[in-house]
Amino acid sequence: MERSKGYAVMFLLGAFLAGGALGFTADRVMDGDRGRGGRGGSFRGRMASELDLTPAQRASIDSLMDQKRTQIVALYRPVKPQLDSLALASRVISDSTHAQINRLLNPEQRVKMDKMRARSRHDLDRRRKKDSIGAPEIR
Repeated sequence: MERSKGYAVMFLLGAFLAGGALGFTADRVMDGDRGRGGRGGSFRGRMASELDLTPAQRASIDSLMDQKRTQIVALYRPVKPQLDSLALASRVISDSTHAQINRLLNPEQRVKMDKMRARSRHDLDRRRKKDSIGAPEIR
């Protein structure tokens, strides 16, 4: 019985890690034309500026980048349900772990832990919202 629990935990952990890796990769690939890590401006804007593109070149490149985005969205469309399922499974694991940790804490620690978790989720939601601005939605 204990061995099967271990396998189940290992499977869920593997699924969580694979989902995280896929999600991260999908996010970076689909949002490849946006700026990165505070370097300022979009990739397209920096490219136009640094390469001193003419308006005609910029229009052509914008068209190519839009085509790339459309193709990548289409590429990820078949796996989106799996990514969503993995995200849900990881949330279940997170909630279960939180409940288990809470059982180990005293009431004062639980309040602090709940505040820490709420703050962490708020920060994550804010980052996701910031990252999703202008990102294509996969349907």
